[in-house]
Parts: sequence; structure tokens; C-alpha cells
Amino acid sequence: MQQNKDGDQQLSKQFGLFSLVILLNVVSLYGASFEDFKNTQSQNFAKYKDERDNKFNKYLKAQWQAYTVSKGQLIYKEPKPEKLPKTITQPIKRVGPKVNIQVVKKVPIKSNTLFVKKIEIPAVVKKDVEIIFFGSQYGFTISQGLKSANYYPRSKVGVSNFFDRVAGSDYEELIGEIQTIKQELSLNDWAVYLLVNEISSKIYTNQDNANLFAWFIFNKLGYAVKVGLSNKHIVLLYYSKKVIYATPSYDFNKKRYYVMANYTKSGGGRLYSYPQNYPSSDAPFNLELKKLPKFINNMKYKDLSFLEDGKKYEIGFNYNQNIIDFMATYPQADYETYFNAPLDESTFREIATKLKIYIDGKKMSEAINFVLHFVQKSFKYQRDNDQFGREKVMFAQETLYYDKSDCEDRAILFAYLVKALFNVGVIGVKYNDHMSTALYIPIDGDSVRASSRRFVIADPTYINSNIGQNMPKYKSIHPESFIVVKR
Repeated sequence: MQQNKDGDQQLSKQFGLFSLVILLNVVSLYGASFEDFKNTQSQNFAKYKDERDNKFNKYLKAQWQAYTVSKGQLIYKEPKPEKLPKTITQPIKRVGPKVNIQVVKKVPIKSNTLFVKKIEIPAVVKKDVEIIFFGSQYGFTISQGLKSANYYPRSKVGVSNFFDRVAGSDYEELIGEIQTIKQELSLNDWAVYLLVNEISSKIYTNQDNANLFAWFIFNKLGYAVKVGLSNKHIVLLYYSKKVIYATPSYDFNKKRYYVMANYTKSGGGRLYSYPQNYPSSDAPFNLELKKLPKFINNMKYKDLSFLEDGKKYEIGFNYNQNIIDFMATYPQADYETYFNAPLDESTFREIATKLKIYIDGKKMSEAINFVLHFVQKSFKYQRDNDQFGREKVMFAQETLYYDKSDCEDRAILFAYLVKALFNVGVIGVKYNDHMSTALYIPIDGDSVRASSRRFVIADPTYINSNIGQNMPKYKSIHPESFIVVKR
């Protein structure tokens, strides 16, 4: 009771002081102009510049739910063969029209020169944050409100606090800068992902803060990205309509959200999140690479060579190292993404020019067979797990760059060359442990049926084989699936 009395007495003293403070504040208020008071009130009501933020922050403060992880789906059901068989080279039947490869003339790079100057000018002007993004320097405007945002406490309350801070900050200029670079460099969604994460890592040393910043920016850019809490750490979840292989995911109302980054102290598993998306931000992350980003050129040269009928053939080409570095960051997208991605124009033009010397005037079957042997014999075979320590599907550009490759890498490169050089229908032929290709051409040999059409097998990994020769193991096996090359 004594403690209660002491508490009451102390409260009485504090109340007297509190009344005095109120009186002084009232005098101060009446001493201030009415305009100042109105401005203060308008600032309070204009806390959020985007009306969607009020509604969304209510979602964040509501009850979160537990979600259970789905382990990453493997792209192959069985391990790929460690070694592949070879066959003896046989003459191919000479059928079809004579080939005359048409190589598009090199386009003057005046526009590219102007473009490079244009994107390098902003780097001269001092910005709040500067990054090097695949060879070029960019600056970004980061307001104090963005810089000072902090994930605290380490719970959903901290997420709401962080959102509250950044949503009330001056972020519009930064969003505009990101959108401008996206347009000027022709960035696809994965490139935007890398750009935003590079900016966030420059602003914050704390990974949770960096993740929350990236989440806010992605939502403002229209992407469906959620925050998950796992062991009090921030995990970002990205919606994708297509499977992203070997990547853990979570189900939100029958939509798959993937954990792109590896950062989570708990190693993945059950986490807590909210069911709603940020209003009007429902766009999935699309990993398609329909055209290559316009990164500044960092050109390097490579020679490929192979033996055919005792003669050595050499094919040299230039490539942009910045494009190779970009492709190296890719997660395991679906096969349609890789089979339908382009080669760099200058790389393809040089390869096509060299192949033209060797195959012009030959019958179509001979010419295509020559390209098949070029892909079979110019690289050493090695499985991805042995080369990279993980499964990695290569774009055609990467297969040309690396000295070693496996079945799907060569299938993707061969499919691109056949489609681009001869305009022949081509599909990827996937078995549970192997990838081949097949061509829509009238020639005898081993074949598969897809969409009621007969496609002749052409295996870029079966060394010395011709069009129409399947590996003995797969002659009697029905393929697991087909990949359509749409270019």
C-alpha cells in the first residue's frame, strides 16, 4: 500500500507539472500564426503521398499467417550421364535445296555511341548513392527518409514501422531514375531485380533493411513481392507464373512465391506473412529474356575449332563480357526461357559469316549436319554439377563462352543456330536425364512426334552422329516433354 501511495503522490506532482506544460503549449500555439498551425495539420494528413499506402499498412498491422515451404523442384528427375557414347561418322544423304546463308550487314553504332554518352553523364553529377552496374556508373537520389528507415522491433511491427517511414519519404525521384534506366537499357525483370538489390545494398549495411527497401521499391514498380518473417529475419517472396527450379517457394492462394535470395538465418521453412498484395501490384516476375540488355560493351574474343573429315575448322567471334556476367547470375528458369533467348547480334553475325564460308552451296541436310557437328565437337562434355557445383542451364551465349558444357546447353545453342540460319522448325526433346533436339525436316531417321508432326532427332551431344541418329539408350524411350522454339 505504501508503494501505491508513493506512486499516487508522485503522479500528483507529475500531473501538476503536466498541466503547466499544457498551459505553456497553449500560449505558444496561440502565439503562432494560424497559417503555421494549418501547415502542421496538412503535413500530418499528407503523411502518405500514395493513397494505397494507408490501406496497405493496415494489412501489415493485421494478423499474419504461417506458411510452409515447398522445396525447390528439380529440373531433372535423374542425374545426367557422366559420360556419353560416341558413334562413327557416316556420310549423310544429300537432300534439300542448296544453302545460301544471308548475313545481315553490321549496323553502324552511332546510336550506341550517343547512348553510352547519355547514360554516363548522370554519373558526373554527384548523387546520394552511386553504383557500377555491368560496366556503367549510375547515381541515385536517396532521401533522408529512405536512409533512416530501420527494421525495429524485429517483428511485423518493425516491418510496419519501416514501411511507414519509407512511404512518407521522398521516394518518387528514385522510382523515376530506376524506370528510366530500365527503359534505356532494355532491362528485363531479372535485370531490374539485380539493379534494385544493388542499390539497396549500397544504402544499408543491414541485410534486413536492404530487403525491406527492395520490397518497397518492387511494390511501387508494380511487382507482386511479399515480406516473410523467418526467425525474425526478412525473407522476400517473388510471384512467378512459371516454375523457378531448385528454389524454395510458398503458396498464396494457389500462386507460387519464390525465395530468390539465400539470406535467411533459419535456412528456409515455415515463415509468417500476409495474404494481400500491395494494391495494384500484381505483376509476376517474368524471367524471359526476349532481348539482351544494352549494357556498355566490354568486348573480348574467342576462337572455337573442331575436326571434320580430318580437316580443322575454326570459328572466331567477339562477345560482350558484361552480358556473360549478367547471365551468370540467373536462377534456374524454365527451358522455354533459354531456348528462346537471343545471341548477341555481333556474336551471331561473326559466327554466321564464318559458317557461310563452309556451308554455302551445300545441300540443306549437309549444311545443317555441319552445324550439328560444330556444336558437338567444339566443346568438352562436363555436367553442370562437376563444372559449377550446381545445375546451371546456359543461354546460347554462355555455351559459346565456356569451354565445357552438357546436353541442354548444346541443345539450346544448336536450336538457336538452326532456327536463325535455316529457318527450320526445331524443338527441344527432354528425357528424364537428357536433352536433345529434333527438326521439322523431311529426312529419314530416328524421330519423335510432337503436336501431330514428325520431328527428326538431331542430338548435339551424341558425338559424330548425324541428323536422324538418336543415342541407343533413348531410341525406345518416349520423351518427357518438348520445348517449342518460337523465334
